[in-house]
Amino acid sequence: MGILERFSLFGKVAIVTGGAGLYGKFIVEGLGEAGASVYIASRNIERSGKFAEELKEKGYEVKAIKFDQAKEESINDLKVKIIEEKGRIDILVNNAVLRPMKSYYDEIEKFRTSMEVNAVGVFNLTRIIGEVMKEQRYGSIINISSIQGIVGPDFTLYEGTEMDVPPDYFFHKSGLINLTRYFAARLGPYNIRVNCISPGGLYAGQNERFVERYNKRTFLGRMANGEDIKGVVIFLASDASAYITGANIVVDGGYTAK
Repeated sequence: MGILERFSLFGKVAIVTGGAGLYGKFIVEGLGEAGASVYIASRNIERSGKFAEELKEKGYEVKAIKFDQAKEESINDLKVKIIEEKGRIDILVNNAVLRPMKSYYDEIEKFRTSMEVNAVGVFNLTRIIGEVMKEQRYGSIINISSIQGIVGPDFTLYEGTEMDVPPDYFFHKSGLINLTRYFAARLGPYNIRVNCISPGGLYAGQNERFVERYNKRTFLGRMANGEDIKGVVIFLASDASAYITGANIVVDGGYTAK
């Protein structure tokens, strides 16, 4: 098999949670471009369905499925439906994240809600889909964390803006990195690889002061764009990374290395 063929995902079946979100859209599109059959698992079926139709017009095999990560019944329904349609699940991208907290001072119930989706839900989904992959003795699980799971917050970036850094996001993204290692150890004997990607800030029209300060913190002098995540996702999803598991790949323009 030639090197370019090793990056191909033709014949592979992928799930991307939150696949109609900021990074999710590019992850779904990248997997589709590489030849995978992609399922967008999202609570917002209207938005994800519309996006799926747009990608179908480009010739990609993409389908939206309504999905609630906080509910085990929804996770099992997702698994059953895909197995009925495709007979296998090769790739799982844990990209969805619920961000109910907007401030450090928000009521504690919002932290609990965040925990149910971003911790319990991620673990439950990964364990359930992992059982499918164990039967196949093949699979690639990719967790989307963040540089905020590696470093502490720099509150000076937000001074003079209405932006804030809620604590639940830091808690979950850090935990996801080590949960990646746990699943890599647990599932490795079944030829299932589990890796993590920690992106830096994605430009999405944020406050100009914040953007200027953030850009200066990176070696490349800019925030990320959606295209920046495609390559690393395809790499980890494909056989090009067949001997990589338990890794956390930082995609941040040098922010955490400075």
